[in-house]
Amino acid sequence: MKLRKFYILLFSVPMMAFTVSDTPSPVSWLSFDEAIASAQQTQKKIFIDVYTDWCGWCKKMDATTFSDPAVAELLQNKFYPVKFNAEQREPITFNNHTFNFVPRGTKGYHELAAALLNNKLSYPSVVFLNEKFEIIQILPGYRKADEFLKIATFIGEDHYLTISWEDYSKSYQKSATQGD
Repeated sequence: MKLRKFYILLFSVPMMAFTVSDTPSPVSWLSFDEAIASAQQTQKKIFIDVYTDWCGWCKKMDATTFSDPAVAELLQNKFYPVKFNAEQREPITFNNHTFNFVPRGTKGYHELAAALLNNKLSYPSVVFLNEKFEIIQILPGYRKADEFLKIATFIGEDHYLTISWEDYSKSYQKSATQGD
């Protein structure tokens, strides 16, 4: 019985990777360095999608959440959107510190990913940075488009500066049901 479960798992995991389409994203993703350089010229928040190549939920979030037209438009208009592979090997220098790849077993992790995620390496995770490159919010896990849009709007439109999440959620629900 255990062997049968192993075979089901063995064959279903690779199949999940093929169920997510590789269609081009409507988001114009930047590298971390490009986003920092752009934000230094034109102050705008930075959104970072921290992912790995092997993460099925990361691929699903690309295919569903980030492909949603409303989400893509919000990311383009309110943020410099960044795709950051948590296992990339190229060093990144930021704030006079060089972040490197740290080998661990057969894989490893990038020190910048660890710094952005407060050493809680979980994928997918997204990070919102303010115009001073300070962390506003870290969100681990897969988010559907409607849930993500609500959170990203709260941060992207600066509601988080003046209203609690609870109060915002109530008003967001009310405006959504009224069609505003």
